[in-house]
Amino acid sequence: MPLVSIIVPCYNEQATIRLLLDAIRCQTMPNSDMEVIIADGLSTDRTRDIIAEYQSEHPDLAICLVDNPRRIIPAALNCALRAARGEYIIRLDAHSVPAQDYVERCVESLKMARGENVGGVWDIRPQGSGLVQQAIAIAAAHPFGAGDARYRYTSESGYVDTVPFGAFRREVFEQFGYFDETLLSNEDYEYNARLRQAGGRIWLDPKIRSTYFARSSLGALAKQYWRYGYWKRRMLQQYPKTLRWRQALPPVFVLSLLVLAIAGIAAGGAWVGALVRLLFVVELCAYFLVLAAGSIKPAQRHNDFRLVLAVPVAIATMHFSWGAGFLWSALTAPFWKIKSSKS
Repeated sequence: MPLVSIIVPCYNEQATIRLLLDAIRCQTMPNSDMEVIIADGLSTDRTRDIIAEYQSEHPDLAICLVDNPRRIIPAALNCALRAARGEYIIRLDAHSVPAQDYVERCVESLKMARGENVGGVWDIRPQGSGLVQQAIAIAAAHPFGAGDARYRYTSESGYVDTVPFGAFRREVFEQFGYFDETLLSNEDYEYNARLRQAGGRIWLDPKIRSTYFARSSLGALAKQYWRYGYWKRRMLQQYPKTLRWRQALPPVFVLSLLVLAIAGIAAGGAWVGALVRLLFVVELCAYFLVLAAGSIKPAQRHNDFRLVLAVPVAIATMHFSWGAGFLWSALTAPFWKIKSSKS
């Protein structure tokens, strides 16, 4: 029996799945003590072929591919959990690369009972060499984009509200259940909220490190953060006290611009309308000036001052998409409840 089961939700990850498998196979934890359970959402690219090739090339690492016909992340995690046999469960993503001692450090923290869930820090990398990809990776790790999410920047261990991925003892799932499949996103945050509500602890150790590949285009980034915002609002219906300021600011900001825009149009050509439209322009300009100022250091660090313009665009994409998704979820919540009650 394996000591550790690594569960991986996966869909169309041909660009990065081999990088993940290589990183797992090179862990300081012996391959004989690990198994990899990949729950694939019936990928339409070469992902499944690459996994099959890897199984043939490296029989020393136990890899199990299970189907996830629902094609949503929480369902994938639950499919993988049902197939897992290990005493310890470690969740990773198909576009992540864990450090060589990642698994060993996770197991060590769990053995020392530091928390019911333990995790580490992300090193966010671009998924490509272009300016846009570089800007997206910087934005995803920037304080203006990540807020106070400690797993994106901290160098100190401690208890937190969530960690990326996560490592658990098997009995945690026996005690607290599996991931919530009614949420299409934020399933990890919801699970951590459930743990903390029952007295569980989430431990972050910055020595536990993994590389995470950011989205490769602004369109993909917008879809990702719209989904985050939309399903965060759904999750908050169950756990309203888990809302953090970093999550509240984007919808408040987007709503303020929307109100000013509507008021400016409704007021017509009167002086009141002109004042409202001026406030709209001032708020938007001040916002982008702050983002540009915050992008100077990353631009200097990468020796590319085009990033002073590109990073604010990436951060704004995150903010507007997250905020709009959150607001749309709130707006459609009554209709969601009506539809659910009739079905």
